[in-house]
Amino acid sequence: MWKNKLAGLIGVGLMGLATAPQSQGQGLGNSPYSRLGLGDFNLNTGGARQQGMGGVGLAAPNSIHINELNPALLYYTARTTYEMAVNGQIKTLRNQTNSQRDGSGTLGYLALAVPLSKSWAGAVGLKPYSAVDYESNVVETVASGPAGTQVLKRYQGEGGLSEAYIGQAYRLAKGLTVGGTAAYVFGSIDQRVATQVAPAGVTDPSQLASVVLLEHVRYSDFTFRGAAHYRGAINSKLNYSLGGVYTFRSSIDGVRNTSLDREDIAGNQLERIQLEDSQKGEARVPAMAQFGISIDNNKNFSANLDVAHQQWSKFRSFGITGGAGIGTPLDNTVRVGLGGEYTPDPTSVDSYFKRVTYRAGISAAQLPYRPAGQTLYDRAVSWGFSLPVPSATPLEAASMNLAFTYGQRGNTDPNEANPNGNVREDYVRVQLGLTLNNRWFIKRRIE
Repeated sequence: MWKNKLAGLIGVGLMGLATAPQSQGQGLGNSPYSRLGLGDFNLNTGGARQQGMGGVGLAAPNSIHINELNPALLYYTARTTYEMAVNGQIKTLRNQTNSQRDGSGTLGYLALAVPLSKSWAGAVGLKPYSAVDYESNVVETVASGPAGTQVLKRYQGEGGLSEAYIGQAYRLAKGLTVGGTAAYVFGSIDQRVATQVAPAGVTDPSQLASVVLLEHVRYSDFTFRGAAHYRGAINSKLNYSLGGVYTFRSSIDGVRNTSLDREDIAGNQLERIQLEDSQKGEARVPAMAQFGISIDNNKNFSANLDVAHQQWSKFRSFGITGGAGIGTPLDNTVRVGLGGEYTPDPTSVDSYFKRVTYRAGISAAQLPYRPAGQTLYDRAVSWGFSLPVPSATPLEAASMNLAFTYGQRGNTDPNEANPNGNVREDYVRVQLGLTLNNRWFIKRRIE
Protein backbone atom coordinates (compact mmCIF):
# COMPACT_ATOMS: atom_id res chain seq x y z
CA MET A 1 0.00 0.00 0.00
CA TRP A 2 2.72 2.47 0.94
CA LYS A 3 4.44 1.88 -2.41
CA ASN A 4 1.27 2.93 -4.24
CA LYS A 5 1.02 6.02 -2.05
CA LEU A 6 4.61 7.01 -2.71
CA ALA A 7 4.18 6.46 -6.44
CA GLY A 8 1.10 8.65 -6.41
CA LEU A 9 2.92 11.36 -4.47
CA ILE A 10 5.86 11.45 -6.87
CA GLY A 11 3.71 11.13 -10.00
CA VAL A 12 1.30 13.93 -9.20
CA GLY A 13 4.11 16.12 -7.91
CA LEU A 14 6.17 15.73 -11.07
CA MET A 15 3.14 16.45 -13.25
CA GLY A 16 2.69 19.71 -11.33
CA LEU A 17 6.34 20.59 -11.78
CA ALA A 18 6.34 19.69 -15.45
CA THR A 19 3.36 21.92 -16.19
CA ALA A 20 4.76 24.84 -14.20
CA PRO A 21 6.01 27.87 -16.11
CA GLN A 22 9.58 29.06 -15.88
CA SER A 23 9.91 29.52 -12.14
CA GLN A 24 13.45 30.70 -11.73
CA GLY A 25 13.57 33.58 -9.33
CA GLN A 26 13.63 36.28 -11.98
CA GLY A 27 11.57 39.43 -12.01
CA LEU A 28 12.74 41.09 -8.80
CA GLY A 29 12.73 44.49 -10.38
CA ASN A 30 16.05 46.28 -10.24
CA SER A 31 17.78 44.99 -7.09
CA PRO A 32 21.45 46.08 -6.87
CA TYR A 33 22.21 43.78 -3.94
CA SER A 34 21.36 40.75 -6.11
CA ARG A 35 24.76 41.24 -7.80
CA LEU A 36 26.40 39.56 -4.81
CA GLY A 37 26.87 35.82 -4.38
CA LEU A 38 24.28 33.87 -6.37
CA GLY A 39 21.83 36.76 -6.11
CA ASP A 40 19.04 37.35 -3.65
CA PHE A 41 19.17 34.10 -1.71
CA ASN A 42 16.05 32.25 -0.54
CA LEU A 43 16.53 32.20 3.24
CA ASN A 44 14.13 29.25 3.80
CA THR A 45 11.33 31.37 5.27
CA GLY A 46 8.44 29.19 4.10
CA GLY A 47 5.26 29.70 2.11
CA ALA A 48 2.29 32.07 2.30
CA ARG A 49 1.39 31.03 5.87
CA GLN A 50 4.91 31.70 7.17
CA GLN A 51 5.36 34.89 5.16
CA GLY A 52 2.31 36.42 6.82
CA MET A 53 3.98 35.82 10.20
CA GLY A 54 7.28 37.47 9.28
CA GLY A 55 8.85 34.39 7.71
CA VAL A 56 8.70 32.31 10.89
CA GLY A 57 7.26 28.90 11.71
CA LEU A 58 10.18 26.51 12.17
CA ALA A 59 8.42 25.04 15.21
CA ALA A 60 4.77 25.74 14.29
CA PRO A 61 2.97 22.51 13.26
CA ASN A 62 -0.15 22.79 11.12
CA SER A 63 -2.39 20.13 9.60
CA ILE A 64 -3.88 22.32 6.86
CA HIS A 65 -0.89 24.07 5.27
CA ILE A 66 2.41 22.62 4.08
CA ASN A 67 5.32 23.67 6.26
CA GLU A 68 8.36 22.78 4.16
CA LEU A 69 10.35 25.40 6.09
CA ASN A 70 10.97 22.56 8.56
CA PRO A 71 10.71 19.15 6.80
CA ALA A 72 10.08 17.43 10.15
CA LEU A 73 6.71 19.23 10.31
CA LEU A 74 5.48 17.41 7.20
CA TYR A 75 4.48 14.65 9.64
CA TYR A 76 1.50 16.78 10.73
CA THR A 77 -0.02 16.69 7.21
CA ALA A 78 -3.53 15.36 7.85
CA ARG A 79 -4.76 15.18 4.25
CA THR A 80 -3.20 15.32 0.82
CA THR A 81 -2.38 19.00 0.43
CA TYR A 82 -1.49 20.98 -2.66
CA GLU A 83 -0.24 24.57 -2.49
CA MET A 84 0.83 27.17 -4.99
CA ALA A 85 1.51 30.89 -4.81
CA VAL A 86 2.41 33.87 -6.97
CA ASN A 87 4.50 36.86 -5.88
CA GLY A 88 4.33 40.53 -6.72
CA GLN A 89 6.23 43.54 -5.47
CA ILE A 90 6.70 47.28 -5.90
CA LYS A 91 9.91 48.90 -4.77
CA THR A 92 11.62 52.28 -4.72
CA LEU A 93 15.40 52.47 -4.97
CA ARG A 94 17.28 55.57 -3.95
CA ASN A 95 20.68 56.92 -3.09
CA GLN A 96 21.61 60.44 -2.01
CA THR A 97 20.91 61.95 -5.44
CA ASN A 98 18.52 59.72 -7.44
CA SER A 99 15.56 57.40 -7.06
CA GLN A 100 13.50 55.08 -9.25
CA ARG A 101 10.49 52.79 -8.92
CA ASP A 102 10.20 49.20 -10.16
CA GLY A 103 7.60 46.47 -10.06
CA SER A 104 7.59 42.74 -10.78
CA GLY A 105 5.62 39.52 -10.55
CA THR A 106 6.63 35.86 -10.63
CA LEU A 107 5.61 32.35 -9.63
CA GLY A 108 6.16 31.85 -5.90
CA TYR A 109 6.22 28.09 -5.32
CA LEU A 110 4.48 24.75 -5.88
CA ALA A 111 4.20 22.03 -3.25
CA LEU A 112 2.37 18.75 -2.72
CA ALA A 113 2.34 16.83 0.59
CA VAL A 114 0.81 13.42 1.33
CA PRO A 115 0.45 11.45 4.61
CA LEU A 116 1.94 8.04 3.76
CA SER A 117 1.17 6.28 7.04
CA LYS A 118 0.38 7.09 10.68
CA SER A 119 4.00 8.03 11.30
CA TRP A 120 5.29 9.01 7.86
CA ALA A 121 4.60 11.81 5.40
CA GLY A 122 6.32 13.17 2.30
CA ALA A 123 6.26 16.14 -0.06
CA VAL A 124 7.60 17.36 -3.40
CA GLY A 125 7.86 20.94 -4.54
CA LEU A 126 9.44 23.63 -6.66
CA LYS A 127 10.56 27.04 -5.38
CA PRO A 128 13.12 29.77 -6.07
CA TYR A 129 16.63 29.24 -4.72
CA SER A 130 18.13 32.62 -5.69
CA ALA A 131 17.40 35.51 -8.05
CA VAL A 132 19.52 38.00 -9.99
CA ASP A 133 18.00 41.14 -11.48
CA TYR A 134 19.90 44.44 -11.49
CA GLU A 135 21.08 47.32 -13.65
CA SER A 136 23.15 50.29 -12.58
CA ASN A 137 25.17 53.00 -14.35
CA VAL A 138 28.26 54.76 -13.07
CA VAL A 139 29.85 57.82 -14.73
CA GLU A 140 33.47 58.59 -13.87
CA THR A 141 35.91 61.26 -14.96
CA VAL A 142 39.31 60.04 -16.12
CA ALA A 143 41.75 61.97 -13.95
CA SER A 144 44.88 61.04 -15.91
CA GLY A 145 43.36 61.39 -19.38
CA PRO A 146 42.53 64.38 -21.58
CA ALA A 147 40.41 67.00 -19.86
CA GLY A 148 36.68 66.22 -20.03
CA THR A 149 37.12 62.51 -20.78
CA GLN A 150 34.44 60.42 -19.07
CA VAL A 151 33.86 56.70 -18.63
CA LEU A 152 30.37 55.19 -18.45
CA LYS A 153 30.15 51.77 -16.79
CA ARG A 154 26.92 49.80 -17.01
CA TYR A 155 26.39 46.76 -14.76
CA GLN A 156 23.59 44.35 -15.66
CA GLY A 157 22.53 40.91 -14.45
CA GLU A 158 19.56 38.59 -14.74
CA GLY A 159 18.59 34.98 -14.09
CA GLY A 160 18.56 32.84 -10.99
CA LEU A 161 18.37 29.32 -9.64
CA SER A 162 15.40 27.11 -8.79
CA GLU A 163 15.06 24.23 -6.34
CA ALA A 164 13.04 21.05 -7.02
CA TYR A 165 12.88 19.02 -3.82
CA ILE A 166 11.48 15.93 -2.18
CA GLY A 167 11.00 15.92 1.60
CA GLN A 168 10.26 13.21 4.15
CA ALA A 169 9.18 13.27 7.81
CA TYR A 170 8.98 10.45 10.33
CA ARG A 171 7.71 10.20 13.90
CA LEU A 172 10.35 8.62 16.14
CA ALA A 173 8.56 8.92 19.47
CA LYS A 174 5.72 10.77 21.11
CA GLY A 175 6.17 14.45 20.26
CA LEU A 176 9.45 13.85 18.38
CA THR A 177 9.68 13.94 14.58
CA VAL A 178 12.63 14.15 12.22
CA GLY A 179 12.79 15.02 8.54
CA GLY A 180 14.98 15.83 5.61
CA THR A 181 14.96 17.32 2.14
CA ALA A 182 16.96 16.44 -0.95
CA ALA A 183 16.84 19.10 -3.64
CA TYR A 184 18.09 19.53 -7.18
CA VAL A 185 19.22 23.10 -7.76
CA PHE A 186 19.43 24.33 -11.35
CA GLY A 187 19.45 27.51 -13.39
CA SER A 188 21.71 30.10 -14.99
CA ILE A 189 22.96 33.62 -14.33
CA ASP A 190 23.97 36.17 -16.97
CA GLN A 191 25.99 39.23 -16.06
CA ARG A 192 27.63 41.92 -18.15
CA VAL A 193 29.82 44.96 -17.56
CA ALA A 194 29.88 47.50 -20.41
CA THR A 195 32.53 50.23 -20.44
CA GLN A 196 32.25 53.22 -22.76
CA VAL A 197 34.82 56.01 -23.02
CA ALA A 198 33.65 59.44 -24.19
CA PRO A 199 36.63 61.70 -25.00
CA ALA A 200 36.10 65.44 -24.76
CA GLY A 201 35.03 67.01 -28.04
CA VAL A 202 33.45 63.89 -29.57
CA THR A 203 29.90 64.78 -30.58
CA ASP A 204 29.16 61.97 -33.06
CA PRO A 205 27.66 59.02 -31.09
CA SER A 206 28.61 56.61 -33.90
CA GLN A 207 32.23 57.11 -32.93
CA LEU A 208 31.59 55.77 -29.43
CA ALA A 209 32.03 52.03 -28.94
CA SER A 210 31.61 49.91 -25.82
CA VAL A 211 33.78 47.11 -24.49
CA VAL A 212 31.51 44.53 -22.85
CA LEU A 213 32.55 41.71 -20.52
CA LEU A 214 29.92 38.95 -20.67
CA GLU A 215 29.61 36.06 -18.23
CA HIS A 216 27.11 33.21 -18.49
CA VAL A 217 27.11 30.51 -15.82
CA ARG A 218 24.91 27.40 -15.71
CA TYR A 219 24.54 25.76 -12.30
CA SER A 220 23.16 22.34 -11.32
CA ASP A 221 23.69 20.07 -8.34
CA PHE A 222 22.07 18.55 -5.26
CA THR A 223 21.62 20.09 -1.81
CA PHE A 224 20.46 18.54 1.46
CA ARG A 225 18.69 19.68 4.61
CA GLY A 226 18.04 17.90 7.92
CA ALA A 227 15.46 18.82 10.56
CA ALA A 228 13.94 17.87 13.90
CA HIS A 229 10.89 18.94 15.90
CA TYR A 230 9.68 18.27 19.43
CA ARG A 231 6.27 19.10 20.85
CA GLY A 232 5.31 19.00 24.52
CA ALA A 233 2.73 20.36 26.96
CA ILE A 234 3.18 23.35 29.27
CA ASN A 235 -0.16 22.72 30.96
CA SER A 236 -3.61 21.48 30.01
CA LYS A 237 -4.20 24.52 27.75
CA LEU A 238 -0.79 25.41 26.30
CA ASN A 239 1.79 23.52 24.28
CA TYR A 240 5.32 24.35 23.28
CA SER A 241 7.30 23.26 20.24
CA LEU A 242 11.00 23.36 19.42
CA GLY A 243 12.31 23.08 15.87
CA GLY A 244 15.72 23.02 14.26
CA VAL A 245 16.85 22.92 10.63
CA TYR A 246 20.36 22.54 9.29
CA THR A 247 21.06 23.18 5.62
CA PHE A 248 24.34 21.51 4.78
CA ARG A 249 27.13 23.31 2.97
CA SER A 250 26.87 22.63 -0.74
CA SER A 251 29.18 22.86 -3.72
CA ILE A 252 26.98 23.56 -6.74
CA ASP A 253 28.70 22.65 -10.00
CA GLY A 254 28.80 25.34 -12.66
CA VAL A 255 29.91 25.80 -16.25
CA ARG A 256 31.08 29.31 -17.17
CA ASN A 257 31.44 31.02 -20.54
CA THR A 258 33.15 34.40 -20.63
CA SER A 259 33.66 36.67 -23.63
CA LEU A 260 34.78 40.19 -24.43
CA ASP A 261 32.69 42.06 -27.00
CA ARG A 262 33.05 45.34 -28.80
CA GLU A 263 29.68 46.95 -29.54
CA ASP A 264 28.55 50.08 -31.35
CA ILE A 265 26.28 52.72 -29.79
CA ALA A 266 23.17 50.70 -30.81
CA GLY A 267 24.44 47.57 -29.06
CA ASN A 268 25.35 45.70 -32.24
CA GLN A 269 28.28 43.34 -31.87
CA LEU A 270 31.36 44.42 -33.80
CA GLU A 271 33.85 41.90 -32.50
CA ARG A 272 33.99 39.04 -29.98
CA ILE A 273 36.92 37.46 -28.15
CA GLN A 274 36.14 34.23 -26.30
CA LEU A 275 37.97 34.28 -22.97
CA GLU A 276 36.57 31.09 -21.42
CA ASP A 277 34.61 28.30 -23.08
CA SER A 278 32.75 25.82 -20.84
CA GLN A 279 35.05 26.43 -17.89
CA LYS A 280 34.03 24.09 -15.04
CA GLY A 281 33.89 25.32 -11.46
CA GLU A 282 31.57 25.50 -8.48
CA ALA A 283 29.76 27.82 -6.10
CA ARG A 284 30.36 26.96 -2.45
CA VAL A 285 27.23 27.93 -0.54
CA PRO A 286 27.78 27.97 3.23
CA ALA A 287 25.72 25.98 5.73
CA MET A 288 22.74 27.60 7.44
CA ALA A 289 21.47 26.78 10.96
CA GLN A 290 17.93 27.71 12.02
CA PHE A 291 16.17 27.35 15.35
CA GLY A 292 12.59 28.12 16.32
CA ILE A 293 10.26 28.02 19.31
CA SER A 294 6.48 28.13 19.25
CA ILE A 295 3.67 28.32 21.84
CA ASP A 296 0.07 27.45 20.96
CA ASN A 297 -3.19 26.27 22.52
CA ASN A 298 -3.79 23.53 19.92
CA LYS A 299 -6.89 25.38 18.84
CA ASN A 300 -6.75 28.90 17.46
CA PHE A 301 -3.47 30.74 18.12
CA SER A 302 0.30 30.38 18.02
CA ALA A 303 3.28 32.66 18.75
CA ASN A 304 6.65 31.97 17.12
CA LEU A 305 10.27 33.09 17.32
CA ASP A 306 12.86 32.01 14.73
CA VAL A 307 16.61 32.66 14.49
CA ALA A 308 18.90 31.83 11.55
CA HIS A 309 22.67 32.06 11.04
CA GLN A 310 24.67 31.59 7.85
CA GLN A 311 28.43 31.84 7.28
CA TRP A 312 28.55 33.88 4.07
CA SER A 313 32.23 34.63 4.73
CA LYS A 314 32.89 31.12 3.36
CA PHE A 315 31.05 31.71 0.08
CA ARG A 316 33.05 31.27 -3.12
CA SER A 317 32.04 31.21 -6.76
CA PHE A 318 34.69 29.85 -9.12
CA GLY A 319 37.18 30.63 -6.35
CA ILE A 320 36.15 34.28 -6.02
CA THR A 321 34.57 35.81 -2.91
CA GLY A 322 31.33 37.60 -3.69
CA GLY A 323 31.03 35.86 -7.04
CA ALA A 324 30.66 37.20 -10.58
CA GLY A 325 34.24 38.46 -10.64
CA ILE A 326 33.45 40.98 -7.92
CA GLY A 327 35.95 39.85 -5.32
CA THR A 328 33.97 41.61 -2.59
CA PRO A 329 34.28 39.76 0.74
CA LEU A 330 30.97 38.75 2.27
CA ASP A 331 30.28 38.40 5.98
CA ASN A 332 28.22 36.11 8.21
CA THR A 333 24.58 36.95 8.75
CA VAL A 334 21.90 36.57 11.41
CA ARG A 335 18.15 36.79 10.88
CA VAL A 336 15.52 37.08 13.63
CA GLY A 337 11.77 36.87 13.13
CA LEU A 338 8.81 37.10 15.52
CA GLY A 339 5.22 36.42 14.52
CA GLY A 340 1.96 34.66 15.19
CA GLU A 341 -1.50 33.76 13.97
CA TYR A 342 -5.01 33.81 15.46
CA THR A 343 -8.35 32.34 14.37
CA PRO A 344 -11.28 33.70 16.45
CA ASP A 345 -13.41 30.53 16.11
CA PRO A 346 -12.37 27.87 13.57
CA THR A 347 -15.71 26.04 13.92
CA SER A 348 -18.01 29.07 13.77
CA VAL A 349 -21.18 28.64 11.73
CA ASP A 350 -22.69 32.09 12.17
CA SER A 351 -19.67 34.24 11.23
CA TYR A 352 -17.33 33.68 8.29
CA PHE A 353 -14.77 36.17 9.60
CA LYS A 354 -14.42 34.19 12.83
CA ARG A 355 -13.09 31.32 10.69
CA VAL A 356 -10.52 33.57 9.01
CA THR A 357 -6.94 33.22 10.29
CA TYR A 358 -5.15 36.51 10.93
CA ARG A 359 -1.35 36.70 10.93
CA ALA A 360 1.33 39.30 11.67
CA GLY A 361 5.07 39.41 12.26
CA ILE A 362 8.31 41.39 12.14
CA SER A 363 11.80 40.45 11.04
CA ALA A 364 15.32 41.85 10.81
CA ALA A 365 18.22 40.36 8.86
CA GLN A 366 21.79 41.37 8.20
CA LEU A 367 22.96 41.60 4.59
CA PRO A 368 26.20 39.75 3.78
CA TYR A 369 27.62 42.85 2.08
CA ARG A 370 29.63 45.14 4.40
CA PRO A 371 30.66 48.36 2.59
CA ALA A 372 33.67 49.78 4.48
CA GLY A 373 32.73 47.55 7.42
CA GLN A 374 29.23 49.02 7.73
CA THR A 375 26.45 46.50 8.52
CA LEU A 376 23.36 46.80 6.34
CA TYR A 377 19.97 45.43 7.37
CA ASP A 378 16.74 44.21 5.84
CA ARG A 379 13.91 45.14 8.23
CA ALA A 380 10.30 44.24 7.52
CA VAL A 381 6.81 44.03 8.97
CA SER A 382 4.36 41.44 7.64
CA TRP A 383 0.69 40.59 7.92
CA GLY A 384 -1.65 38.16 6.22
CA PHE A 385 -4.88 36.19 6.14
CA SER A 386 -6.10 32.70 5.40
CA LEU A 387 -9.58 32.83 3.86
CA PRO A 388 -11.39 29.46 3.94
CA VAL A 389 -13.54 28.57 0.94
CA PRO A 390 -17.11 28.05 2.25
CA SER A 391 -17.70 24.80 0.34
CA ALA A 392 -15.50 22.71 2.67
CA THR A 393 -16.48 19.09 3.42
CA PRO A 394 -15.03 16.40 5.73
CA LEU A 395 -13.10 15.05 2.72
CA GLU A 396 -11.89 18.23 1.05
CA ALA A 397 -11.31 21.90 1.79
CA ALA A 398 -9.66 24.91 0.24
CA SER A 399 -8.37 28.28 1.38
CA MET A 400 -6.88 31.43 -0.12
CA ASN A 401 -3.80 32.79 1.58
CA LEU A 402 -2.62 36.39 1.43
CA ALA A 403 0.68 37.70 2.80
CA PHE A 404 1.89 41.31 2.71
CA THR A 405 5.33 42.61 3.61
CA TYR A 406 6.60 46.15 3.87
CA GLY A 407 10.35 46.42 4.29
CA GLN A 408 13.47 48.51 3.92
CA ARG A 409 16.83 47.16 2.86
CA GLY A 410 20.14 49.01 3.04
CA ASN A 411 20.58 52.74 3.57
CA THR A 412 21.83 55.83 1.75
CA ASP A 413 24.69 56.63 4.12
CA PRO A 414 28.03 57.42 2.40
CA ASN A 415 31.17 55.48 3.30
CA GLU A 416 34.66 54.81 2.00
CA ALA A 417 33.42 52.13 -0.39
CA ASN A 418 30.54 54.30 -1.66
CA PRO A 419 31.27 58.04 -1.26
CA ASN A 420 27.95 58.81 -2.99
CA GLY A 421 26.02 56.65 -0.53
CA ASN A 422 24.67 53.12 -0.50
CA VAL A 423 21.42 52.05 -2.14
CA ARG A 424 18.23 51.76 -0.11
CA GLU A 425 15.27 49.68 -1.21
CA ASP A 426 11.78 50.37 0.13
CA TYR A 427 9.52 47.52 -0.95
CA VAL A 428 6.00 46.16 -0.66
CA ARG A 429 5.64 42.45 -1.43
CA VAL A 430 2.42 40.51 -1.88
CA GLN A 431 2.05 36.75 -1.99
CA LEU A 432 -1.24 35.16 -3.07
CA GLY A 433 -1.53 31.44 -2.42
CA LEU A 434 -4.05 28.64 -2.79
CA THR A 435 -4.23 25.59 -0.53
CA LEU A 436 -6.26 22.49 -1.46
CA ASN A 437 -6.84 19.63 1.00
CA ASN A 438 -8.24 16.28 -0.05
CA ARG A 439 -8.55 12.83 1.52
CA TRP A 440 -6.75 10.39 -0.75
CA PHE A 441 -6.40 6.60 -0.60
CA ILE A 442 -9.75 5.97 1.13
CA LYS A 443 -10.86 2.34 1.01
CA ARG A 444 -14.37 2.24 -0.42
CA ARG A 445 -16.84 -0.15 1.12
CA ILE A 446 -19.78 -1.74 -0.68
CA GLU A 447 -22.80 -2.13 1.54
